[in-house]
Amino acid sequence: MSKRTQVKYKLSRRLGENLWGRPKSPTNRRESGPGQHGQRRRKLSDFGVQLQAKQKLKGYYGNITEKQFHRYYEDAVGAKGDTSENLIALLESRLDAVVYRMKFVPTVFAARQVVNHGHVLVNSKRVNIPSYRVKEGDVISLKEKSKQMNIVLDAIVSPERDVPDYMEVDHNKMEGTYVRSPKLEDVPYPVTMEPNLVIEFYSR
Repeated sequence: MSKRTQVKYKLSRRLGENLWGRPKSPTNRRESGPGQHGQRRRKLSDFGVQLQAKQKLKGYYGNITEKQFHRYYEDAVGAKGDTSENLIALLESRLDAVVYRMKFVPTVFAARQVVNHGHVLVNSKRVNIPSYRVKEGDVISLKEKSKQMNIVLDAIVSPERDVPDYMEVDHNKMEGTYVRSPKLEDVPYPVTMEPNLVIEFYSR
């Protein structure tokens, strides 16, 4: 098991939820937290509930750094409209999240890796920054040589999840369009996300 996989599974166990909805998640077999004896579940304070909501949302997108995540919060506050919805839209517009949603890879961690390694094109130009902000109408594709990678071929035939309707994808061409920014209700999270609690956490 790779170090990245161990960290990913440890996060799911600590939060007590199958964060990415994967069938191999250890939370499908046991509910205890990580460690030899697990962790006792205690009733959380309001702060604890807000912190857990933040950890869950931050972890879902590949456990992005606190500095980056706080910047998304600030951008969400500064934009027009509902701050919670803005936060979700910003997170979903990350290039690694878009590549994951389009089912070009099996996990958001794999999405970050293929972007970092230069396999992904945005409007026919290579972009290797996972946090790159995709705009409505942008076309995301894979480099010609990257289309035959096993990780890609396995992901597109997997029945594990579907492409959300705020994207249009042609897996024959390995190409997709980011049609629109989603609302919270549009995003196919396998667990309940509460961005309003994240906003409360940072606005204390």
